[in-house]
Amino acid sequence: MKNKNRRDFLRAAVEAAGATAALNVMPLGIRQALAIPANNRHGSIEDIEHIVVLMQENRSFDHYFGTLRGVRGFGDKSAVTLPGGKPVFNQPIAAGAGEVLPFHPGASNLGLQFLQDLPHDWVSGQGAFHGGLYDQWVPFKGTTTMAYLQRDDIPFHYQLADAFTICDAYHCSTNTSTDPNRYYMWTGYVGNDGAGGGPVVDNAEAGYGWSTFPEVLERAGISWKIYQDIGAGLDAKNSWGWTDDAYIGNYGDNSLLYFTQYQNAQPGSPLYEKARRGTNAAAGDDYFAILKRDVQANTLPQVSWIVAPEAFSEHPNWPANYGAWYIDQVLQVLTSNPDVWSKTALLINYDENDGFFDHLVPPFPPTSSANGLSTVDTTAEIFPGSAKYASGPYGLGARVPMLVVSPWSKGGWVCSETFDHTSVIRFIQKRFGRVHGLAEPNISPWRRSICGDLTSAFDFRNPNTAMPTLPGTSGYVPPDKLRHQDYVPVPPTTQAVPKQEPGVRAARALPYELFVRTHSSKGAVSLDFVNTGGVGAVFLLYRNASADAPRTYTVEARKRLADRVAANPDGSFDFVVHGPNGFLRRIAGTADAPSSGWWSREQAAPEVAEGYDVANGNLQLRLVNRGTAACTFSVTNAYDPSKTITRRVRGGDTAQLYLDLRDAHGWYDIEIKVDTDRAFLRRLAGHVETGRDSMSDPALGE
Repeated sequence: MKNKNRRDFLRAAVEAAGATAALNVMPLGIRQALAIPANNRHGSIEDIEHIVVLMQENRSFDHYFGTLRGVRGFGDKSAVTLPGGKPVFNQPIAAGAGEVLPFHPGASNLGLQFLQDLPHDWVSGQGAFHGGLYDQWVPFKGTTTMAYLQRDDIPFHYQLADAFTICDAYHCSTNTSTDPNRYYMWTGYVGNDGAGGGPVVDNAEAGYGWSTFPEVLERAGISWKIYQDIGAGLDAKNSWGWTDDAYIGNYGDNSLLYFTQYQNAQPGSPLYEKARRGTNAAAGDDYFAILKRDVQANTLPQVSWIVAPEAFSEHPNWPANYGAWYIDQVLQVLTSNPDVWSKTALLINYDENDGFFDHLVPPFPPTSSANGLSTVDTTAEIFPGSAKYASGPYGLGARVPMLVVSPWSKGGWVCSETFDHTSVIRFIQKRFGRVHGLAEPNISPWRRSICGDLTSAFDFRNPNTAMPTLPGTSGYVPPDKLRHQDYVPVPPTTQAVPKQEPGVRAARALPYELFVRTHSSKGAVSLDFVNTGGVGAVFLLYRNASADAPRTYTVEARKRLADRVAANPDGSFDFVVHGPNGFLRRIAGTADAPSSGWWSREQAAPEVAEGYDVANGNLQLRLVNRGTAACTFSVTNAYDPSKTITRRVRGGDTAQLYLDLRDAHGWYDIEIKVDTDRAFLRRLAGHVETGRDSMSDPALGE
């Protein structure tokens, strides 16, 4: 059959849409996917034979999915507090100049608006991050940073999440622009050790020489390819960056082309043929010509990356729903051969957040003992600074969307393990490395410790469950080929934190089991960070409502870390600890004599410790009184606020309290006070992991 050119290709899609109310018609490819079971020969990751990565551009998680049901979005009750005491959602404009909360722009058909592009470089990224205080988004990014989309704007994205699995703790790798984040995806780092022209924290595209992961695949005999349009009449070199026509070319997003080994590769060599060659086949072919050919011929490589032209990349100011159309076309191609799709995992992620706000402070390593500690080496994770850029941690960066689309991820799940772009490399390593090796030393020990390998997002044992239907996207085909002016929304006069969609969603089991043990005495608080889980975690310690930057503690799996932090000059303290998946501990009181044993009168000395009943998903509290006088503990669970439990504990004694969390799917948010000390407060929030799948936090949709 003769290939259609691009103009005919788009026209045909528009004509098909007009007759059938396209936004409500499920695409052919997805209808086919519903009937295609997973290749379930082994019941393990070995059943995957093709991994396809489609990295889109410049959207934050909250910007797209802050209102989605059952993810850690705008309904997050464990979000950090800003200096001054307001929630992180109340972003200040400037000192005394008001604030901007997340807002939904007022334009109609928002998913097809050309929403303005925002600053997204190292300077503005580190500025908004502000050492972890996370209170400078508007000064560094502008008010549009707080704009968000919702289900009616981007229905395909939302129903894709409802049909498959969304990761709500997937972060970009570094708080800066596109190229460095794509270097993390393709190489594991940004030349952090100075090799090959690194480190790189901007889009300089100067030509680099450190090793890349596709070269590792090539040496191991793993087939791979970059699927990209290079544009009619253009060779690969001329379309490495922007073109005058945003509907052709690779938008410079094939960042392998900024490495000298690829630039110097000759026709016929693997690096040239697999990374530089265009896959639109010839001038006039559609975007997916070679991808279609490879899928139909059962020659899809074991590992593939797809790079969209600018107009379909979702980079502002291009519309989000142009990207929805493109993603749908990819799905239709991959599902056109049932044998291929039954063995394929498609990972749809976003390189960085542009300038769009996300409320979850990312994990980051300490730069020295002055701002934290780590059980794992963090040397490779601190940018030393340059003549142009200030020093700081490379990452992690803000959360970005990640959709895991495959026969092993159906059912509308959420996975809340911490991931970043290096998790994609590690997933490929997990699948193909057992036989072939695939060592990637560029990924730092710190990042390997705290970022998972994506396997927790899949169900390899029982994959063939029902999948909801998806809306059609033919109505999103660009009506013209023009680059439109920016749409610049104005924040509303009346502001409020948006509500999330009500309800919960199925949640994947996570490997976390974390504790913080505390003891106060002589003007300081001793903290013991305990990790008995299967992966590393980062704890962020804030002085509640203070302008002090947080301290950060990285604790590897099955290790612990102790520190002692000074109380306020008057002996009072109020600390908040944040960890993964809504983990929160608030520790407030007075670090005076009772707990140290040198007091002159009888006093109570209360403390609290928790234990997890992992067999049943419940919580046990140990109410300790190290003093000599009795005290009464009052315990309230936010998931059952009508009932307060009290326990009288004599001096030197302990009481046990068992809390049944089944009605809240293992989630808890406990507040504990005592009658003898109005300053004493302990808050414990999080989820009891049992090794079994569960449900998302019910409080998110309240």
